[in-house]
Amino acid sequence: MTKSIRDLEPKAVWNYFSDLNAVPRPSKKEERIIQFILDFGKQLSLPTNRDEVGNVIIKKPASKGMENRQTVILQSHLDMVHQKNADTVFDFDSQGIDMYLDGDWVKAKGTTLGADNGLGVASIMAILASDSIVHPPIEALFTIDEETGMTGALNLKGGLLDGRILLNLDTEDDRELTIGCAGGVDVTATGSYSLESAPEGVVFYELSVKGATGGHSGMDIYLGRANANKLMNRLLTAAFDTCAIQIASIDGGSLRNAIPRESLALVMVPESNAKELENLVLDKQSIFQAEYQTTDPQLVLSCKKSDAKARVLQKGFQSKLLKSISACLNGIYRMSPDILHLVQTSNNLARVSVKDGEYSIQCLTRSSVDSEKIDLAESLKSAFELMGAKVSFAGSYPGWTPNPHATIVQLMRNLYTKMHQSEPLVSACHAGLECGILGTNYPGMEMISFGPNITGAHSPDEKVQVSSVQKYWQLLLETLKQIPEKK
Repeated sequence: MTKSIRDLEPKAVWNYFSDLNAVPRPSKKEERIIQFILDFGKQLSLPTNRDEVGNVIIKKPASKGMENRQTVILQSHLDMVHQKNADTVFDFDSQGIDMYLDGDWVKAKGTTLGADNGLGVASIMAILASDSIVHPPIEALFTIDEETGMTGALNLKGGLLDGRILLNLDTEDDRELTIGCAGGVDVTATGSYSLESAPEGVVFYELSVKGATGGHSGMDIYLGRANANKLMNRLLTAAFDTCAIQIASIDGGSLRNAIPRESLALVMVPESNAKELENLVLDKQSIFQAEYQTTDPQLVLSCKKSDAKARVLQKGFQSKLLKSISACLNGIYRMSPDILHLVQTSNNLARVSVKDGEYSIQCLTRSSVDSEKIDLAESLKSAFELMGAKVSFAGSYPGWTPNPHATIVQLMRNLYTKMHQSEPLVSACHAGLECGILGTNYPGMEMISFGPNITGAHSPDEKVQVSSVQKYWQLLLETLKQIPEKK
């Protein structure tokens, strides 16, 4: 990390963000970052508590003259998505994020940046530590595990917070005021299969799909980017039909909330069909590149001979596997009939793992309509059960129903318009914000989400715009000044 990042304005935010990025904070391994926030609150001599699951709450009295204003909850999540490029050597468990400044953008070298949601956390820290920012009573809520299940929000008990206004700092477009979001459910198909030994007269090849753009499986799903798992399945199906391949293993994708960028497969092919397989991969590369030339210009397929000797899937099971993955919907299922350009329901075929007699297929199904979310999940379940898989649903969380007439929405809409001489985009998003969950244990709470421009979230292309952080920060400070008095 260059020193220049710490010199960016607002300095307090960028310095706390730099401090955060020195602490590894993967989802479900947040003990170090939890302790970091606990120590931070105690160093400020503010009431600081950790709940049963690891969420941290820090409370700060109002600044002078603001004592009669309503209490505001400032909320962001502590964990970040850990993704890196295949050729990047990096240990997320021991290394801090290596950041650098590129013009008006802060980026990371070959990994995710952690601006999602580190900039929100850093902003809250800057407010808690300041003795000059004007603000009402503050309850800072730092949740855990937002990226892989939202278990922090799901397990936050009622009665811990007094505020009735919540500012969630986890939106990734500085023009947007988000007032609704999608819910989600994890769909997982697992099972076992029999293997058979490779006969004589065969060769093994490593097939790969790489260079897909990837991105956030909710916010970016409407962009029509390539899903490496689906493309690999198309390649393997064609190779099975024309070259009589048999699969030894598949390893595609990583996290449920990331559009898969890469997929690798080890296959066996009769020697007599080896050249045909090589030509097929070249043909499919041309086809895929033509299909995705706009969204995934770096997409590339490869086919390399391998010295590996492995047992392979029996052809009967292999056929069922490929057909089930082919039947698995990926992408948009339905657009919202009520909000223009909003994806209502979608699915991300996030992870395909087939190895050593065991397979796992992982999806994340999202919708702002809970009944439609379950309907799509049941449809996926049916497709996988036809191949004999055991299918489970887990981590289901509700959406957040928009309330455009809420006082905080009207306040921030007017502030934004006054500050920028243009209307903000007041809308819902197709991502899993924690607001919908938090509202279940705190009914009647007014909520809104906003933040700076962050692109490429959940991928190594993640970056945050410096000038946008300044714009968002000023809106946050002005909002705190204008919070209405207690009723």
